[in-house]
Amino acid sequence: MKFENLRLHSFGYEEPEIYMTSDEMEQKLSTLYERARLPFGRLELQTGIKRRGFWPNGTRPSTIASRAAEKILNKFPREKIDLLLHASVCRDFLEPATAAQVHYNLKLSPHCMISDLSNACLGVLSSILMAGQMIERGVIKTALIVSGENSGPLIDQTLAHLLNDPQMDRKKIRPFMASLTIGSAAVAILLTHASLAPESPKILGGSTLTDSSSVELCQGDGSTEGLMMATDSEALLKAGVKLSQENWNKARHILGWENSDVDKIIPHQVGSAHRYAMLTELGLPVDRDFQTFELFGNTGSAALPLTLMKASESGFFKANDKVALLGIGSGLTSTMLGMEWA
Repeated sequence: MKFENLRLHSFGYEEPEIYMTSDEMEQKLSTLYERARLPFGRLELQTGIKRRGFWPNGTRPSTIASRAAEKILNKFPREKIDLLLHASVCRDFLEPATAAQVHYNLKLSPHCMISDLSNACLGVLSSILMAGQMIERGVIKTALIVSGENSGPLIDQTLAHLLNDPQMDRKKIRPFMASLTIGSAAVAILLTHASLAPESPKILGGSTLTDSSSVELCQGDGSTEGLMMATDSEALLKAGVKLSQENWNKARHILGWENSDVDKIIPHQVGSAHRYAMLTELGLPVDRDFQTFELFGNTGSAALPLTLMKASESGFFKANDKVALLGIGSGLTSTMLGMEWA
């Protein structure tokens, strides 16, 4: 799909309060590492992740998402928000929508539509596509998309599981290694019609492809207070890169781009191996992307938008840059968007 009138008006983010380095995590697992004869330092070496953050257990996703959104609403009339989408994996509860709590926290208009739109690591990008179509067609003029991801409960339960299973060995630990890379962040994005922000970055369009035959490669199961996740990382990487190739070809056709047209790249932040494999297989240069996984880990649905925001603040983009957003999420689904920076 293509957009003519969709703009990224503004954004905000919230960083976690607590951090754990990969070395500290491995020290917590030292008895397992020694019993299974695992080399210390392997976690950072294999993933490129030095640390990941989290909020104290019990911190609500709606709370951190609302903090990120307030950084936007301090500069934009909250009564003019037409649609609120809560897009993270983490939720306050199963019912009602976590968006209802965010709506209350932010004191938005009673006329503002709300919904949760969760799609693993692609929640925010999926929300951009959904809300973007509504804005493009004139149904609404503004959409606020928020995500609040807190990996604390997942990390705590994963560490406990690894340490309390006396049968845990090199083979059995593999499905849980990806869980040790998960980080935390909260983000908020305000989309508007071009008439409200003519000088803001343009979201030009993009495409989505789904390979549901890979649905079992990464699955999380639990409650809003905790989560356990098992991942076949090697198979997920192969299937993800293959789907990404197909979707990038589709997105380029929609956008009318060649690889040589791409000035800057913002990929999903899984780790160093995934980054290199994706960019290489897509034929994109490995020196034009921006990364945050080293210091934040994989922050789920907040990962790509947080990286976009950090890149913008660092001066990474220049006026008229063509920017490729390369999203991938368990399911498997790939969403890729093209932007033109302002």
